[in-house]
Amino acid sequence: MKIIISGAGIGGLTAALCFLHHGHDVIVLEKAPELGEVGAGIQVSPNAMKVFEALGVDGFLAENAFRPQSIEARMGRSGRYIFTIPLAEQAVEKWGSPYLHIYRPDFIAALLKGLDAKKPGVVRLGHNVIGYEQNTNAVSVKLTDGKKIEGDVLIGADGIHSPTRRQMLGDEKPVFTGNVAWRAVVPLEKLGDDVPNPTSCAWMGRGKHAVTYRLRGGTLANLVAVVETDAWTTESWNEKGTVEEALADFEGWHPAITGMIKNADALYKWALFDRPPLKTWVDGRVAILGDAAHPMLPFMAQGATMAVEDAWVVAKVLSEPHVDVEQALKSYQNIRYERASHMQARSRGNARIFHQRTLPGQLKTYVPMWLAGKIAPNIIHKMTDSLYGYDVTSL
Repeated sequence: MKIIISGAGIGGLTAALCFLHHGHDVIVLEKAPELGEVGAGIQVSPNAMKVFEALGVDGFLAENAFRPQSIEARMGRSGRYIFTIPLAEQAVEKWGSPYLHIYRPDFIAALLKGLDAKKPGVVRLGHNVIGYEQNTNAVSVKLTDGKKIEGDVLIGADGIHSPTRRQMLGDEKPVFTGNVAWRAVVPLEKLGDDVPNPTSCAWMGRGKHAVTYRLRGGTLANLVAVVETDAWTTESWNEKGTVEEALADFEGWHPAITGMIKNADALYKWALFDRPPLKTWVDGRVAILGDAAHPMLPFMAQGATMAVEDAWVVAKVLSEPHVDVEQALKSYQNIRYERASHMQARSRGNARIFHQRTLPGQLKTYVPMWLAGKIAPNIIHKMTDSLYGYDVTSL
C-alpha cells in the first residue's frame, strides 16, 4: 500500500520505518522547512528499544545516547536520597533491552539515518497537510499550496495540535493542569562541581519537582523542572522564559538544579494541558497516533515511547494477508487504546506523588519508597515490569 504520514516527529518517522519494514510504500509530509525544532531530552525505555531493535536502527540511536547508571529519587532542597536503584545492566537483564537517554535532535537524526538506509527521499519537508478527503478505495491529503497527494492510508502523526485529529473530531478543549515545565539542556563542562549524577533522577518538592539526566554520551545535562502556578500560559514547546523567573520558582533548591538554570543558554516554558482519552483514533482510512491520539503529561516519560509502540502496531495490522483497511485500523485502536489511556492516567497521577505539599504527605509517600530502596529494591523494578517489559513486536 501507499502510506501517507503527516508529521516527521518521532512517531511519524518511526511509523515510516515500520511501514517500510513491512513492505509498504511510504511518504512523510512535514510542514517545517527543516527538522530543527528546539531540542529536549527524551527517555527511551526498553519497551521502545524493542521496536528499534526489530527495525535494525537501535545502533543508530545508541551512537549518541547515554545509558543511565540508575534510577534515583531525591528531595529537591536538601538533595537527600529517597532511593537509588541500579538500571544500566539491570534493564537488559530484566526487560530485555537497554534504557537510553537521547537528545531529541540526535533521535531525529538517527531515525532519518535509518530511513535513508532503507529508502532515501521518504521525507518531504515544507509540505503542510491541512485536511483530507477519502472514499472507499483511497484517501487524499490537501496541502496549503492547493496540491493533493493520494494514497491508501493516512496516518496523522502531527502532534499535540493535530490538524488530522481536528478534522476527525472537531475542536478540543484541553484543561490547564496548573503546572508549567521549565526545560533546559546544558553542557556538563559549564556546571563545575554541581553536575547532576549519571542517572535518571527525580527531585521532589512541595508543589514542584525536577528531573535530571544526561544526554549525548554524557556531555550534556537535561533538566525538566515543573512548578505549580495559577498563571494561564500558552501550550508551546518554545516559549522562552528568563533565568530570574526560573530561579524564583526553584529558590533554595539543590545546586544541581539551580546551577543548571543559571548556566542554561536558553530556558523554555511549557504549560502542561491535560486531555481525556478520545472517543476514537480512526476515521475510515485515516488514523492518528502518538500525541495526536493520546497526548500525555510528561510524568511517566512515556509520550514518545507510546508513539513508537503505536507505529509498530498500525504497520503490523495493515500488513496482514487480505487486509481490510478500515477494519485493520479499528483493530490498531483496539490493541492500543487501553494501554495508552492507562499511561495517560498514570502520568497524571505521578504529579501528585512528586508534589506532596505537607510533611505528613511526604512521610506517607516517600518513607515507603526509601524503605523499598533499602530493603527490597526489586519492588521498585517490579512496579515497572508491565511497562518496560512489554514487547509490542511479539503481538
